[in-house]
Amino acid sequence: MLWRQARQRYVEIAVADDRLPPEDFRGAVVLVCGDSASLFSGNQPRETVQGWYLPVDAPEQLTAMADYITTQRPALLPQVSLLLTVVPEQHTSAEDFTSHFHGWQRALLQCRRVLKCAPPLWTACWVSHPNHEAEWFSITPGQGALQACIAGNDTMPLTEWFREQPSRLVQMQWLDSLLMWQEKHLTPLTQMKPCRAGICLTPVTALADNLWEQHLTGLTTLPYAPAGTDVALPLPDALLAGLPRRQGVSRCLRLARAAGMIVAVFLALALLASFLNNQRLIRTIGDHLTLWAHLSGEPAEPKVHARAQLIADRTLLDGWQRGGEPLRLGLGLYQGMRLFAPVDAAINSWAPPPPPPPVIQQIVEGPKTVRLDSLSLFDSGKSDLKTGSTKVLVNALVGIKAKPGWLIVVAGYTDDSGNPALNQRLSLKRAESVRDWMRDTGDVDESCFAVQGFGQSRPIMSNDTPEGRAANRRVEISLVPQADACKAPDAIPPSSQDGDGNHEEKE
Repeated sequence: MLWRQARQRYVEIAVADDRLPPEDFRGAVVLVCGDSASLFSGNQPRETVQGWYLPVDAPEQLTAMADYITTQRPALLPQVSLLLTVVPEQHTSAEDFTSHFHGWQRALLQCRRVLKCAPPLWTACWVSHPNHEAEWFSITPGQGALQACIAGNDTMPLTEWFREQPSRLVQMQWLDSLLMWQEKHLTPLTQMKPCRAGICLTPVTALADNLWEQHLTGLTTLPYAPAGTDVALPLPDALLAGLPRRQGVSRCLRLARAAGMIVAVFLALALLASFLNNQRLIRTIGDHLTLWAHLSGEPAEPKVHARAQLIADRTLLDGWQRGGEPLRLGLGLYQGMRLFAPVDAAINSWAPPPPPPPVIQQIVEGPKTVRLDSLSLFDSGKSDLKTGSTKVLVNALVGIKAKPGWLIVVAGYTDDSGNPALNQRLSLKRAESVRDWMRDTGDVDESCFAVQGFGQSRPIMSNDTPEGRAANRRVEISLVPQADACKAPDAIPPSSQDGDGNHEEKE
């Protein structure tokens, strides 16, 4: 989103990439500020052997251009420098001149913050001179006086330059006057301490009653006769050799640095997360050990639960020791190794008490019920057993055995056909017939039996269908616990006079 906003800003101010030098350009890239209109024709960049001069029309465009170079062409940053140009003959008011250069000064300060590499700032001043050949002079603040630039980008002290040709006295006077003008008007505006300053004596297209004319007239009271020309002013190539060299950061290096920062931040976050997870592990297992130490074992159940938790912790630590700790605890910060020994020692220091012996309980067999179909035992409406019913009774009553404390209950049932009273008597007689057969066949005392006849009162299925009526015609035999049931007739109850509760059996 930020890149799109910046891109839109570049489009709005018409900063095009085609104004910048090509990718393989190795010379200086100079952003020309101030009175740059006289140096360019049609606001087009100028290329020389040593540099690429790019005009900046307004102070607000300088910051956007610097931002564009920083984001889109970072490889050019070590080649960028800022040139503040001054042409006093194109200004007529000292107040306007001061306001104009104050705006450029703010833009230059902001531009240097955007570029983040403190590009060198230098100044150049052009003034008219009767000699039609351009001559360059430079001065490095803090390193000496004004020097003349000669062929091959070399410099020569001004005194030696004057001794070579005494006829250069006019240029010397011009330079003294210009230095005085700069001391008065320009020095208060250049608080950024430029690394180099240049002066060019060359014909300049001048305005009437300009600042340079006002200065000369005030000094000499002589008429001012500028030698104007329509040719663009000469570029300060002679000053480029004295600019400081810097090392920049290419786009690939910036991407690598950004990737390195991302990896470093990610690694720092991963280490922090691993440290926090290990602290949480130490705190959790420490809480389990503290709880274990505070339990005395009486009662044993809390101690057993605490020991089970420690066993689970030991199993977890042992698994990590064998198979490797998880990544969230790794990165060289794993603390589980030093936790294994105290956990294992705590587990082995106490054993749970043996379980109590099992309580042997007498298994009481519940009631057992055998259900017989009446038609397989009796003819319709009869209560006498049929001839072939013996085999059915034998197979069905294998599990029904007489024993003390259990009562054999024989119950008869009918469907709803016929008279209810007759059905009740029929069911009772059929139950008695089955009771008599069991008594006589198994030689079982009659006190072991109870006979019931329910008739049609307790159906187990609906009497509306033949299957339901057949199921309701039945005889059920069940064992029901009863303390005084089925006792031997010769058993003598214990005497109330026997103190020990023992009794004798009568032979």
